[in-house]
Amino acid sequence: MSEATELGFDPDSLRDKYRNERDKRLRTEGNEQYVEVKDAFAHYVDDPYVDSPVARDPLFDEVDVVVIGGGFGGLLAGARLREAGIQDIRIIEKGGDFGGTWYWNRYPGAQCDIESYIYLPLLEELGYVPKEKYSHAPEILAHSRAIGEKFDLYDNACFQTEVTAMRWDDAAARWIVSTNRGDEMRARYVCMSNGPLNRPKLPGIPGIESFKGHAFHTSRWDYDYTGGSSDGGLDRIGDKRIGVIGTGATAVQCVPHLAKGAKSLHVFQRTPSSIDVRGNRPTDQEWADSLEPGWQRNRMQNFNILVTGGHQDEDLVADGWTDIIRNLSGIAAARSDVELTPEEMANRVELADFQKMNQIRTRVDDLIEDDATAEALKPYYRQFCKRPCFHDDYLPAFNQDNVTLVDTNGQGVERITEKGVVVDGVEYELDCIIYATGFEVGTAYTRRAGYEVHGRDQTLTEKWKDGMRTLHGFQTNGFPNCFFMGVTQGGFTANFPHMLNEQSLHIAYMIEQGMKSNARCLEASLESEDAWVKTIEDSAVFNMQFLQECTPGYYNNEGQPGGGNSLLGSQYGAGPEAFFQIIRNWREEGTMAGVSLN
Repeated sequence: MSEATELGFDPDSLRDKYRNERDKRLRTEGNEQYVEVKDAFAHYVDDPYVDSPVARDPLFDEVDVVVIGGGFGGLLAGARLREAGIQDIRIIEKGGDFGGTWYWNRYPGAQCDIESYIYLPLLEELGYVPKEKYSHAPEILAHSRAIGEKFDLYDNACFQTEVTAMRWDDAAARWIVSTNRGDEMRARYVCMSNGPLNRPKLPGIPGIESFKGHAFHTSRWDYDYTGGSSDGGLDRIGDKRIGVIGTGATAVQCVPHLAKGAKSLHVFQRTPSSIDVRGNRPTDQEWADSLEPGWQRNRMQNFNILVTGGHQDEDLVADGWTDIIRNLSGIAAARSDVELTPEEMANRVELADFQKMNQIRTRVDDLIEDDATAEALKPYYRQFCKRPCFHDDYLPAFNQDNVTLVDTNGQGVERITEKGVVVDGVEYELDCIIYATGFEVGTAYTRRAGYEVHGRDQTLTEKWKDGMRTLHGFQTNGFPNCFFMGVTQGGFTANFPHMLNEQSLHIAYMIEQGMKSNARCLEASLESEDAWVKTIEDSAVFNMQFLQECTPGYYNNEGQPGGGNSLLGSQYGAGPEAFFQIIRNWREEGTMAGVSLN
């Protein structure tokens, strides 16, 4: 029996199809295909959620710790620092409140796609259980505010404030933090929690500046124009021709609401997303009442182990994320009656991936009435080439008479005119263009942060021009008393807040040790940094071949996975749980190995 007959599909044909779909999308400019939101495009990052700026005098004072960013990372850092007994904390946040991603992303249908019981941080500390398996944006924003209240993080916080520069004063052993409000505050320690999904990006489509209609980015949703709220009910666009550029996770959630409200909706697609079942449901109160102390940490760890290929006796989360891994692991195990080489195991996992993606493509056929539309909506790439999406209303929206999928065959929009969008020579006249084009991920760290960091002898941009260099992802030599959070050189996980929680515990420990010893400078040594960079290089989180074979996207640095700013290429290769254990062991060992305190 041939392999194709046994499996029910031809692996070689799928490999060819995947390769062709990748090749047609490759662009030599990589991340340079996107426009930076400044100058003529600066209005795309204006805050639509505050009525007017809060007036205050510039600050020239000093605090023990400045935390930059008020999203989950900054909130967790603040909470863990409070638990470590550190009181003199200031959070600087460019938005009008805490929330980060969930402050900015209030588009209709916005919802977490990781189970809320493991996604929302500090649930046990706040004594809170989310209302649904997948929380909607208003509940997540409210939870962010509740964390701020619980840990007194509103005290001394600076909202509506953007950092413009950080400079190390070696004589005083202090960071000078400058802002757009004229502040020149000083800090003993700085924790940079800018977040990887905070700076909107626009596609560099020719003519993007020429459109005469209305336009906005999904992270700055214009409800004055559309009506409605994050729950939907967009009642002001019944006479409007709307175009959405982008088909990633954001579009998947907002398109069904636009489809219900708009006179016509055109969705412009370069690469289709993988759309699996969502199956949201209310929280079972009896289950919530039965939870015992430590439940959230156990559940987070259970999920993390499963989605990174490990074994657990029970799947506590049991959703589309862990179903993916069960499919991958199941076929790999079923066909492994003898010990396999790593290459043979990789082949088995690839076959399981093909099987899972065939299920995804079959679901498209089951839900879409028009054959041509269905074919265009089928993703032809490995499951984790892009972040998987889970939704029950996105695909059916394309069956509505007022909704048109404009597939660009991997090329993207050709150009934008005064009247609308051109694809393959055809102009689609529109009243409004909504950019669901995501955030800067693969650009330089300081560009994403929005400010330069001036260390002892050089800038962070100069230090990292050939790629990030850190000890465990937290510190870099030449920049004492400065800590990084987010996607650095640590343990990336699909459940991003889990990673942020582990980082916050580690940073709080280090700052606590520095404060207790009254050290002027806490700094990673060059030797320890070099050793960790080599560790990262020796074991990337996904092997380079996998990333190179993927269709372009922010996971693989827009088809250039070897670039220094690759999201996944710079992570610890043995997985997040192994990394978390490394830093726990480092703390327990107690000597601050590789870090000087003087």
